[in-house]
Amino acid sequence: MYKNMYQNKKKIILIFVLAGFILLTPGFRNVPSERDFLLVRNMDIFFSMIREISLFYVDETEPENLINNGIRGVLQGLDPYTTYVPESEKENYATMTTGRYGGIGALIRQIGDYVMVIEPYENFPAQKSGIRAGDIITAIDGKSTKGLQVNEVSEMLKGMPNSSLEIIIHRHGAEGPISKKLLREEVKINNVTWYGSVADGIGYIQLNGFTENAHQEVRDALKDLKTNQKAESIILDLRGNPGGLLMEAVNITNLFIEKGQEIVSTRGKVKQWDHTYRARNNPEDSEIPLVVLVERSSASAAEIVSGAVQDLDRGIVMGQRTFGKGLIQTTRPLSYNAQLKITTAKYYTPSGRCIHTLDLSGNGSTATIPDSLINEFFTKNGRKVFDGGGIMPDIEVAEPVPAAILINLYTRNLIFDYATLYADRNPSIPPLTEFQITDEDYRDFINFLQERGFEYQTQTEERLRQLIAASKQENYYVAATDAFNEFEKILTHNKQQDLVTYKKEIKGMLREEIAGRYYYQKGLVKASLDDDPFVDKAIEILNNRRIYNSILNGSISYSGEGCREGYMASKRLDAKYRGMISC
Repeated sequence: MYKNMYQNKKKIILIFVLAGFILLTPGFRNVPSERDFLLVRNMDIFFSMIREISLFYVDETEPENLINNGIRGVLQGLDPYTTYVPESEKENYATMTTGRYGGIGALIRQIGDYVMVIEPYENFPAQKSGIRAGDIITAIDGKSTKGLQVNEVSEMLKGMPNSSLEIIIHRHGAEGPISKKLLREEVKINNVTWYGSVADGIGYIQLNGFTENAHQEVRDALKDLKTNQKAESIILDLRGNPGGLLMEAVNITNLFIEKGQEIVSTRGKVKQWDHTYRARNNPEDSEIPLVVLVERSSASAAEIVSGAVQDLDRGIVMGQRTFGKGLIQTTRPLSYNAQLKITTAKYYTPSGRCIHTLDLSGNGSTATIPDSLINEFFTKNGRKVFDGGGIMPDIEVAEPVPAAILINLYTRNLIFDYATLYADRNPSIPPLTEFQITDEDYRDFINFLQERGFEYQTQTEERLRQLIAASKQENYYVAATDAFNEFEKILTHNKQQDLVTYKKEIKGMLREEIAGRYYYQKGLVKASLDDDPFVDKAIEILNNRRIYNSILNGSISYSGEGCREGYMASKRLDAKYRGMISC
């Protein structure tokens, strides 16, 4: 009896402590309300439920798993960006914001029972020790990696800088296992992947993230392009950029706009999150013509930059409608070194528009904002812009539609595997300005495909196969056999003809992948810009200042041209990077 009274007393004290903590938290009411009472009551119910499950469930349960599942259930009712970061994941979360970690400097991916090196980073331990793209990691410090998942292998490869490890790899063409002894280093993933000149007087900067010091990387690139490469206009490529730190987006925008200009504002339920961010410094160049490239996966901080550039008529935004993530997350500390990354505000571009795509209507329900609720806004020069779903570019470039053969060659790793084979056979290649895939190389690639027994189906063929199966199940096939056979003759693709039709595109994919073997990420990016329709269109506009100025002052509206069907630069094939982890 006394024991039960003591337990109940402890529980009551705990509940009141929690209630007091909640009510004293900044932003909550000082006077308890019905809402506060309901919150505390339901916390007590949750506490009681976990206790009962732990005591009486038929099988043994792990309290930590129960609580983690409960946490996930709570967060699922909010938005996709509010997440729980346990202590065990704090290092990975820090890597996302700083771009730094201790490791060997490589991208890895799951291939069957093992993990393969996809790309060693230049001048880091993996590359310096001779590890190549295509190497399969079979053991680390004497422990086999067979059956381990890519995240498990990544954790084994990471560690304190200057700590040592031994990696056993299997390499195509090697007689046996290869041992590599390495010292881990602090690895810093650059935000600016590559910059350089793409045409006379036109500089290009590819920005892949917004981690710490991204603005300094862009500033350095911009200075070098202007001073040493005589750039008179700039292409800032934000395609595929998922975003990052808000202040880096503000500081990067500040490089191109005058001090004091509004860049973005945030508004939330708690007033401390309401803030207007302005350019705090003198710009690096507020006059140089600017084109910002975006696409559907350009999100968050990338949308802050492109939205501000568009609203202030500082440059032309070109490409495709952006992702539409107009929410700000703040990290809050939790007990036992855990963290909560919580959405605290929405952000608004200088014209006043929130470009978040989903309507967060509460209770976990989200829906695309209907056209009837989309509002009209105006840029500094009076051009119309709209909220309700990403940044709509000033010049739209149609998304390339990849042919089935291109998708199959890439997603089935045939381009990657041939590049590995090519690098084994050729110790070096000419500079990228001279390197091309010859017709002899292409014939060798076709022979490689034949040895691999390469076959594939188009989507049309797959749909026809499904239709035939359904017609047989419903007893329509016999009556329509001749028609189906005729359809098959018409629709069945000719693989050999496809290899001829898409020869140029396949050669481009091969050149890009092979360039990455010798010149690493910078070479891969530089090669990917050849025949890039987005970059080509940007160059066209920057070379015609009359059209450029007319778009910004609103005197003309420009509609982008479509791209040739079937073209797809391999850097746009996200499948390459699906499931890849830095280590």
